[in-house]
Formats: sequence, structure tokens, C-alpha cells
Amino acid sequence: MKLTKSPAAKAEFLIRRPVAAVFNAFVDPAITTKFWFNKSSGRLEAGKTVHWQWDICPEPTEVRVKALEENKRILIEWGNGGNFTIAEWLFTSRPDDTTWVSVTNFGFSGDGDEIVNQALDSMGGFTLVLAAVKVLLEHNINLNIVADRFPDAANTSA
Repeated sequence: MKLTKSPAAKAEFLIRRPVAAVFNAFVDPAITTKFWFNKSSGRLEAGKTVHWQWDICPEPTEVRVKALEENKRILIEWGNGGNFTIAEWLFTSRPDDTTWVSVTNFGFSGDGDEIVNQALDSMGGFTLVLAAVKVLLEHNINLNIVADRFPDAANTSA
């Protein structure tokens, strides 16, 4: 497959919570570990590198925070094994004290088929993550959605 433009994965959701609460859910690992990854080496801060770990993955993911605008934007470069992509979250505060969250992941590498597969996988993954944070913040329920997406991939050596 020949691509004329590399695809970007995009997922968006309305979350019925104020923008500060939604933004904080993505920068504070004490909250993020309740709906996405299992461990983090620290809070997201501009210029900082942290590592995220999923029980379903043997290797941690390196996360380089390129930009962080309080309650507005998070821009990271993330990956492992030399294969990094860019992810950007945009947070839009709405008049009814809700937040529109948009996540875009791009910069996939490989041949056309690999790039398309990575983009589709990323879009599905971020859709699950946004659904999980929505339910956590709106209803205080942890869906275990990431672990349940890969029930047979749990890292048993941890």
C-alpha cells in the first residue's frame, strides 16, 4: 500500500467534569493508574521524561513531555525500542463545566500497511482510554478496560 499522507489516530469524548479535573487525571499518575497504565515514574511536567508501565507489557514506555499547558494541552513523544510517536491531548472547557477532550497520535513508521494498522490500533486504544477516564471521573468506577482488552497478555513476571 502506498500512502500519500500518513494517517493520524484521533479519539474525542465529552467528559462531564471541569477541565482542571480532566487535565489532572492525565498528568497525575495517582489518577491515571486507575484507568490506563499500572505504574509511572512521575507526574507529567514540561521537559521531563517519565516511564509508564502496563502489566500487559514487558517493557516500560518512555514518555518525553514536549509541552504542557495547564488545563489546555499535553504534547508527548512516546514509545520504546527506538519507535516513538507523538501524542497530543487538547482540553476544551465548556460553559456547562464539562470538558471536550481530543487526543491525536501520529508519526507512525513502517510500510503503508504497518502504518495504517498502528493508526487504527492507536485510535481504538485512545477511544478505550477516554471512555475509561470518563467513567472514572463521572461515576468513580474503574472499568479495568485496558487489562480486559488484553486478558491473556498479563505480565506474570511482575
